[in-house]
Amino acid sequence: MKGILYTGGELTDLATFARLPVYLQTFLREQNGVVAYFGGLHIRGCVAEPTWHSLDAAWQGPTAFWRTYDEVTESDIPFGQDCVGNQFLLRGDAVLLLDTETGELADLEVDFKHFLFGVEKYPLDALGMEPLRGFQQQGGVLQPGQLVSVFPPFCIAVNSGKAPSLKAVAAADRLAWLADFHQKIKDLPDGQTIQLTGE
Repeated sequence: MKGILYTGGELTDLATFARLPVYLQTFLREQNGVVAYFGGLHIRGCVAEPTWHSLDAAWQGPTAFWRTYDEVTESDIPFGQDCVGNQFLLRGDAVLLLDTETGELADLEVDFKHFLFGVEKYPLDALGMEPLRGFQQQGGVLQPGQLVSVFPPFCIAVNSGKAPSLKAVAAADRLAWLADFHQKIKDLPDGQTIQLTGE
């Protein structure tokens, strides 16, 4: 992997590690998670701290994705995320992509090994890195533990004709904002509007 900003150090959360499939354990033994492609991909590790890097916090913590997103099950493993906070999940051997704005879940039709191959070969497309590229072109640099905030959200900006604003925010703040946004639009009746504020 290129553009590595962070690696997870020592495996300290052995209880979570023991629950993972063998192929993910093998990856995490080599490096206990990583932030690569200058923030384009974050693969979580088995650690208690920092919380933003903790697989257990994302999987079983109070803000775990299955608690917010109806399509996600408690057994789905949220092993990673892209630069804006969309989640890569393992369901069995399949890698799924959770759109954290809309809650839509897409089967990427690859296993973990082939997901990594695809990312290595075509990182821009496989990781949807356009927002990160735009942020970098404005002089921005993501730090470990940060994601790119996109406002207005993609599902709205597509129809607005305006370029969204891009900035770095703490990963926890970005994910909390996305979860709140998703809850607001999930059951929104046709024709009803909501007031949005940026992160």
